[in-house]
Parts: sequence; C-alpha cells; structure tokens
Amino acid sequence: MKRLKLEDEIKLGESKVLEFKEKLPNNQSIAKSIIAFSNTAGGKLIIGVDDNRNIVGIEGDIFDIQDKISSILYESCYPNIIPEIYTKNIEGQIILVIEVHKGNLVPYYLKSQGKNNGTYIRLGATNRKASFENIIELERQKRNITFDEDINYDYKLDSLNLSTLKKVFTEFQKELTEEKLLTLKLIKIENGNKYPTNGLLIILGILENVSTKCSRFKGNTMEVFLDKKEYSKDLFAQLENIEIFIKNHLNLRGDIKGLQRVDTYEIPEVAIRETLINAIVHRDYSNLGRDIKVAIYDNRIEIVSPGGLPNGLTNEDIFTGRSEVRNRVVARVFKELNYIEQWGSGINRIKLSCLKAGLKEPFIEEVNDFVGVRLFRNESTGKILENSKSTGKILENSKSTGKILNNQEKIIYNFIKENEQVTKKEVEELLNVKDSRARKVLEEMRKKEIILKVGKGKSTHYIIKKQKVSL
Repeated sequence: MKRLKLEDEIKLGESKVLEFKEKLPNNQSIAKSIIAFSNTAGGKLIIGVDDNRNIVGIEGDIFDIQDKISSILYESCYPNIIPEIYTKNIEGQIILVIEVHKGNLVPYYLKSQGKNNGTYIRLGATNRKASFENIIELERQKRNITFDEDINYDYKLDSLNLSTLKKVFTEFQKELTEEKLLTLKLIKIENGNKYPTNGLLIILGILENVSTKCSRFKGNTMEVFLDKKEYSKDLFAQLENIEIFIKNHLNLRGDIKGLQRVDTYEIPEVAIRETLINAIVHRDYSNLGRDIKVAIYDNRIEIVSPGGLPNGLTNEDIFTGRSEVRNRVVARVFKELNYIEQWGSGINRIKLSCLKAGLKEPFIEEVNDFVGVRLFRNESTGKILENSKSTGKILENSKSTGKILNNQEKIIYNFIKENEQVTKKEVEELLNVKDSRARKVLEEMRKKEIILKVGKGKSTHYIIKKQKVSL
C-alpha cells in the first residue's frame, strides 16, 4: 500500500495517528499527546495546522522550538521517549512534525502524575486517561502476553466441562488431549498444578461478557425492534446461532442453472462468516462490561465488537493483509479447527466476495474503542428473486419483468427507495467512483426512464420514475 504524502494525511483530518495544533501548546499537552501515541499505535503531532486542516505554519526559531520540545519530553515522560522532530514546507508554510512509533516499554506516563494517573492512550482522534484495565493491558503487551494466555485462578480445571469442546475437535477428526490443551495454552502448569487460562474460559463461554446480542430493526434506524436474541454459550455455538439469526432475516436469491435451482443469500455467506469470526477472535475480552452486537437493518448489517484495532493497527493497515492477534489462544484454536484459513486474508475475502456479488464495498471503521463492520444489502423487498440464465433477465416475479438494472444501478435505485432522492455526490460515495462515472451512471438511468432529474445547479437531485423494475 502506497504511503500517503503528509499533505494528503492532513486533508484526511485528525485520527488515531494524527493530531493538529495551530500553535505550540503547553508542556503537558505536548507530553500527553506523545505519550498517548507511544502507548497506542504511534503517530504524528503536527504544529502549524488549525482545526479546519488549514496549514498556517509556525513562527520563531525552528531550532529553539525543536530543542524545547525535546527537553519537555525528556523531563515529562517516563520511560524516555525519543521522537523524530522535523519540519516540512507545504504551500510555502513551515510546519513542525513530532513523530513517534509505538513504544516497547509501555505504559508510558507523565512523571509528575505517576503511572496510575499519568498514563494516556489514543482513542479515535482524542487523548484519554488510561483506565486501570488499560494499564494492565499495556503491562501485558510489554511482557508479550495476551489476556487469554493469562491463568485464571478463580476456576479449578476439574470443575470445567470440556465435553462440548472435545466434541467440536472430534467433528474435525482431531482429539483434544491434555498435551493439545497445553500446546494451545488452554491450560498451564504452575508449581505442578494445572490451571485454565482465560482463553479456555472464553471459548467455553464461561466469562460473563462472552456473549452476543442480535437485533433486527424495522427500517434503517434503531427505533423499532422486530426481533432480538442473546447468545452466551461456547464460541462455536454462538457463531452458529448468530449466523442462523442473520440468515433468517436476509433475502434469498434463486438462480436457475440448467434444471437445478440454487438459492443464495443476498450477502455472501463467506462475508457473513468471516466478519463474525473476526469479531469473535479479535474482540477485547479483558473488558468485562461489553459484548458483541449484531444489528440488521433493511439496507445493511452492522457487527460491532468491543476493543479498538489490536497492537497499533490502523484502518489503513487492515486492508494490506497485516495481521495482529489480540487473543492468541482463541486464534490458535480457531486456526487449528480451520475456521481461519490464512492469517491476514479474512478482510480482503469479505471485501472481494461482496464486490463480486454486486454489493457496495463493506465499510470497516475503528471508532474509539470499538470496531464496526457494515455489510450492505442489495435487495430489501423480501421476495425471492429468480434468475433465468438462458435469457439473462432477472424476474421480480413470474408475471412481470419490468426494467433490468445492473449492479451499480441497483444500489442507486435502492438508496432512492429508502431516502426518496439521491444527489450526484451521494452516488460518488455510494459507488466509490469519481464525478464523471457518477454522472454517466445517472444519465444512463435517466435514459432508461428509471429516474427523473429534478432541480438545477446545487439543488439537482434524482427521484424514481414510477414504474416496475427488476432488481
């Protein structure tokens, strides 16, 4: 993936790894930002850019400012943080960049406030004081230990029922022996005694937050519930039940291939399953107050899991195939049982399967300390759509054919149905295309008499022309 130029990063705005200051801030503000970056994913503090992303530059002796910043960080931060401080000339203005990478000696904190009160992390585009749980997690990172690898002394191994887990292994022609339990770090031996790890308790569904809430809402908002379920058994049972819940609320498409009818879901099963596996395997189980949430709307499915992207990953990283595992025990077990095919391949598989099905590209975003995945639906009529391969026509039912829409036109048509109108700018965003392509698609739909152009200039928008069409 090609690295963005600094000026292009600035245009995207503040983020997990980018912060702007119009002028040189006070000592503690600089230190908090650099500590937060060092504890999270690294980042850049840019001085000379205002809140509206305008490059205003800085005044004063650059060398004096650089020396001052170095002294502030040396005197304020512990352990010591050594940033890269440099200038950049953009549009004739000089800006100052303080860049740090994620540190190896986490947690970093303000000397004057101590570890418990002076540790900061980066959540979204803000610096937040780290909670006690955050600090413990940072300590684990320094020891290269994940939460699910830690021993849980609250449970005795012989009190746990492993029959469900053994059954799952048997289904994959594998045996869950004591040696395998140790290899996968589901159990550990300490002072001659065997203890379960948090990973084993998570997989068995014993910890209180190992649950998933599923909801089906009416329309595209959360105002009215149509159905809701909560699942809290072992992870494999949860995965199966969540998948069934989602499929029960999706439309089926019937393709006639030769003499056979093949039914497929409007969202590819591989996309649904990969998204759920990612949520289950990579969520933050150390926070006992939250769970996974699955929400189904008329136009999309949203799957939100607690915990930001693990170990310094950013939104840009996840599409490059880079893989960072928050829960090594859970991930090892899922890999052992072939739920995970290849490290780092899941996100692209989700994306490609949806695009191949003619759907809008899935949207994945880290918001504060949650990660959300949005899978877009194409059909929302609740009908089973028949595809006659011999003619290439898609029939809405057996009596009426209507107009034929291609995949991009379907997306626009469904958007107008749900929102009454669409603008060219919205089409650019919906289809992820440039201005010229958006104009061309809209003009083709207008020529087919599918939509009508209304208004002029900035008020121009498009509405559906009343008629039957085939999705």
